[in-house]
Amino acid sequence: MAKKTYIEAIRETQSAEMQRDPDVFIAGEDVGVMGSAFGQTAGLLKEFGMQRVVDTPISESAIIGLGVGAAAMGLRPILVIDFIDFMAVCMDEVLNQASKLRYMLGGQVKIPLVIRSQIGAGIGAAAQHSQSLEAFFTHMPGMKTVAAATPADVKGLLTAAIRDDNPVLFIEHKTLARFEGEVPENDYVIPFGKADIKRAGSDVTIVSWSAMVHKCLAAAESLSKEGIDAEVIDIRSLIPLDRECILNSVGKTGKLVIVHEAVETSGYGAEIAAMVADQGFDLLDAPIKRVAAPFTPVPFSPVLEKEWVVNEEKIINAVKSLF
Repeated sequence: MAKKTYIEAIRETQSAEMQRDPDVFIAGEDVGVMGSAFGQTAGLLKEFGMQRVVDTPISESAIIGLGVGAAAMGLRPILVIDFIDFMAVCMDEVLNQASKLRYMLGGQVKIPLVIRSQIGAGIGAAAQHSQSLEAFFTHMPGMKTVAAATPADVKGLLTAAIRDDNPVLFIEHKTLARFEGEVPENDYVIPFGKADIKRAGSDVTIVSWSAMVHKCLAAAESLSKEGIDAEVIDIRSLIPLDRECILNSVGKTGKLVIVHEAVETSGYGAEIAAMVADQGFDLLDAPIKRVAAPFTPVPFSPVLEKEWVVNEEKIINAVKSLF
């Protein structure tokens, strides 16, 4: 194990997979000379050249269209869209082409592409650069969606995504860029649909993903000092979802709190809540609680943005309301 930052894990995983498979290439705005918005592709242009690290025009539709065509012809593109807010610009290519083409052609063509994009508020980037829109993509049959909370999970999930024969949305979080953690140095793959219990507990299940996992862990430590033992599950893979892990945990604790940064209305937490209500209603000893952002755009004002984003106190209060 070696200690690396979240960004280093992204960069090194891409490099390793490009060395392993000559069909892997990267395309997107500023991925070459600039090395991407947070340095996720720094040094890769020098290592692999312009044919495999492609600086594109500022056209999200062109980037995804390029990737779909390349994937259909047997290449394995990693497409970079900074930030997830701008996935709206290329939604036709994502929704109607990338996610549907393999099905519509009866499996005769594979679409092994990865879209890397960032979610998250907290850096003062305002309403058009701070959203968490992962729920949009969980509504697309044919599209897999994963979100890494740690450098180790970055390596395991991104490796799995690049090697997958289907389109995968790989979600990063802006505020985790410099977050450090131990990363396996050997070949490391995390299967999709396998959640991770980041903290075992017996009194309440807290389910989350991406940067919110760390706030849930902090809340769990605070709750433990008051005699509440919280289990924290990082689902990691939104589609496919590890339903069994969540249901087993709720069966043990009898209580469920779902935490995400996206606005509460139609957020992915609603899908998890509905799944547990459908398949595990008898396991519950209290109502399911969701902790999420209010139904407003992300404020630019630092004071308002801090209030908008889910924090440890809000998670603690939601948990305590169940007892």
